[in-house]
Amino acid sequence: MGELLFENSKETFVVHHRKAMSHHMVSSHFHRTYEIYYLMSGKREFFIKDRTIVIEEGDMIILSPNILHRTTNTEIPEHERFIVNIHESYLAAPDGSHTEALEPLFGKEYVYLKGSASGKAIMDPVVNSIIREVQEKKPGFERYAQALTLQLLIECCRLLSESGYSAPAPTSCKHERISEVVRFINSHYMEELSLERLAERFYISPYYLSRFFKEATGFTYVEYLNNVRIKEAMTLLLSSSMKANLIAKRVGFGSVTHFGRVFKQITGYPPSFYRKDGR
Repeated sequence: MGELLFENSKETFVVHHRKAMSHHMVSSHFHRTYEIYYLMSGKREFFIKDRTIVIEEGDMIILSPNILHRTTNTEIPEHERFIVNIHESYLAAPDGSHTEALEPLFGKEYVYLKGSASGKAIMDPVVNSIIREVQEKKPGFERYAQALTLQLLIECCRLLSESGYSAPAPTSCKHERISEVVRFINSHYMEELSLERLAERFYISPYYLSRFFKEATGFTYVEYLNNVRIKEAMTLLLSSSMKANLIAKRVGFGSVTHFGRVFKQITGYPPSFYRKDGR
């Protein structure tokens, strides 16, 4: 139905606007940037780290870097959404410190802002201005779009300060059960975690666990486990001098060959390139 995508050469600033009947995320599910997800119309399910929430028109989610997430289809798949990925360096004050106006964002894995008529009246013009800048590409459009993104974040923080932060309600009891499973995986990803072993631990049949895990999170069980392991491996590659074969074992892979193959499948790069490039 319509799509706009801009990505700078360093992948530190990305704007993606889409109107669609149906869409599943197929790109990376965690980023080294902040992500702003604004649902302009429709209804979506959004999985973040260990829980699934329903978001509706006007709702905004701001994710901190490296938080695993994914959207899934709902009963009403037609939607319009706007996403910006922006590196934290663009959000810093001139001296490199956190910008005080954005303080509500820092130190949180994600921030959820419930939509309202007054909120949409503030957000929509800024979002539309960013879209227009990227479409028209006039001189200086990228810097202008970044400045507008900063404005969008400040407006969001002001609304949070006025309305108070409230966590979204759980989707269902079944989703809460899967959240327990996900939290266990997040804490034990380095162990041998077969679907059968996990199902036995939570007194669920492997068939049921596999089917509802996909429905609740948007990931297959193996896909989710691999994403968690690779995300942790990326942290080790950047923060240590540990060799790839030791990192592979540390995060739960049985062989460095399998680790390398999955790493490239998820990130688009081999582990050695990621460490060298500092991505």
